[in-house]
Amino acid sequence: MPMNENELRTQYAAGQRDFAGADLETAFLRDAELEGADLSRANLMGANLNRANLKGANLRGANLAPTMLNGIQVRANMREANAEGASLADANLQEINLVRGNFHGADFSGADLTGARLVGADLRQANLSGAKVTDEQLAEADSLEGATRP
Repeated sequence: MPMNENELRTQYAAGQRDFAGADLETAFLRDAELEGADLSRANLMGANLNRANLKGANLRGANLAPTMLNGIQVRANMREANAEGASLADANLQEINLVRGNFHGADFSGADLTGARLVGADLRQANLSGAKVTDEQLAEADSLEGATRP
């Protein structure tokens, strides 16, 4: 069911946290406060979530391709998310779960991936320049073919 950004913000402010499966395609959610929101399987394709607070959010299986997530604050579950071509530049992704996610061509430049779980993640052609990430973490990824290394 389609939902616009105003409906989401209003419902969130009223205490609603379950937005699983919501259709928020191209929603403008810049600087949104979405801590603890369940956005699993949500369609956020083309949405602007720049500088959004997604701490504790569940984005498992969400469609984030290509979404603007620059400067987000997140300690979330993005397991199996599709974020192909997404922009996550300068994002705080500490402790994030990116297991088996599709991040093909995503921009992680300057992102902090300290403690991130990358097991089976597709990072082909991803931009990791300036990202805080260890070689051990990158070794867990499914593919780094064509990726720009930190």
